[in-house]
Amino acid sequence: MPEHQALKDLAAEKSVVDRELVTADTEVSDLQREQKKADSDVEQVRQRRARNQQRLDSGQVTSPRDLENLQHEIGSLDRRISDLEDAELEVMEKLEAAEVVQAELRTRAEAFAGRQSELETSRDAAIKELDEQRAGVADKRAVVVAELPEALLAQYQRLREHNGGIGAAPLVGKRCMGCRMELAPSDLNAIRAAAPDAVLRCEECGRILVRTADSAV
Repeated sequence: MPEHQALKDLAAEKSVVDRELVTADTEVSDLQREQKKADSDVEQVRQRRARNQQRLDSGQVTSPRDLENLQHEIGSLDRRISDLEDAELEVMEKLEAAEVVQAELRTRAEAFAGRQSELETSRDAAIKELDEQRAGVADKRAVVVAELPEALLAQYQRLREHNGGIGAAPLVGKRCMGCRMELAPSDLNAIRAAAPDAVLRCEECGRILVRTADSAV
């Protein structure tokens, strides 16, 4: 059934997306931790800088040397904050890009799930229809089989076993639809001369030939 192949192909595609999504989830998780650490590092330095600025503004430090050292440290902290903020921004940009990829993969994964559900529904409906058709054909076959001679039925069964499950085939035009070979003119003449109830065989594949309105005889 085409649904079976479609489901197989879909499963293969979904497997690739699932692996990519696991990778994306891991990357996002790692970047979130990295951003949290970057935020914490910036906040710690800012707090330290604020304490130093408070000491400077309060007038508690009176020694010129201590004032110079404090101002120098504040300058160093400002540069440190700037560097940390740059690193923090870089992590944020990476995280934002990773989250976009993650969202796209999740959307694709959800679409796969929806498509899979549609295909399974279609497959189940097709199987149900085939089962119903099979049951109808089985009933019709039982009626036909009851009217056939046992010897012919046994012959048909043997031919089925030796010809891939097909023991009889229609003659369409000059061609046996079992082996798809065109019959020789002499074989066609023999078929034309045969009685309407004669059991005919294809000389190429051995299957029983069934004459129809489309037969060239």
